Amino acid sequence: MPRLTRRSLLAALLASLTLSLTAPALADFDKIRSSGRLSVAVYDDFPPYSGKQGGIDHDIAAAIAGKLGLKLSLIPFPAGEDISDDLRNMVWKGHYLGIGPADLLMHVPVDRSVMVKNDNVEIFAPYYRDTVQLVRNLKAIPDLQGVESLEGKKIGAEKVSISAMVLLGESSLRDRVSIYPTGVEALQKLKAGELDAVVATRAEIESVMRNDPAFEVTDAPFQRLPRKGWVIGMAVKKDSTELAQAVQKAVNELFESGEMAKLFEKHGVRSVKP
Repeated sequence: MPRLTRRSLLAALLASLTLSLTAPALADFDKIRSSGRLSVAVYDDFPPYSGKQGGIDHDIAAAIAGKLGLKLSLIPFPAGEDISDDLRNMVWKGHYLGIGPADLLMHVPVDRSVMVKNDNVEIFAPYYRDTVQLVRNLKAIPDLQGVESLEGKKIGAEKVSISAMVLLGESSLRDRVSIYPTGVEALQKLKAGELDAVVATRAEIESVMRNDPAFEVTDAPFQRLPRKGWVIGMAVKKDSTELAQAVQKAVNELFESGEMAKLFEKHGVRSVKP
């Protein structure tokens, strides 16, 4: 019988600790497989990603569930004050309205500061890079030479958004800015001729405008915007290691097969892999 040294004892203790840490993750995924369902949280009013009419996030969630051999259970929920609220309500604790937590949350910023602040969740599987852009009616604004070209024009944006923030931060524009519940609603007003331009995300613009030649999309001429945009991914509970690995594998397969691009194209949006 081999002698039990301090090194071998330490190795045994570490192995035991590893097993104790990973066991809940394995148990969680076993429970999901036993139920036959993957519960996925999506925002209840966030077109073109999610909403009553479905969206990109709905379709990606369904594709992931299918690859895992599970049925999909969508959990729509209202957005909180910030992403930390949503991670708490829908990933690791549960919503005060009695919904959640879900196995997986869609549409989470893959951002280091968010990860550090929310260390009880795992943020992973980036699937899109979005940016803020400007779309304008070419008859109303035939040439765009910076912010001054927008002065005196009717401009729309979504409430509580980076688009609204930068527009309202421009003293020469704020009196002509109209705020709407969603970026999609602002874009619909643009198409209807009630606005001259809209500042919104690329996904929102592409989903509504559908390459309409009467409108032109450009980078928004505001210095405070993040030029590289932001990356969108997913989140699970920190110890849901096996689930995260399975979901990541499914997302990789969706990109490799070209299916991810088709899911975006269904909604008029070009897939942009991070």
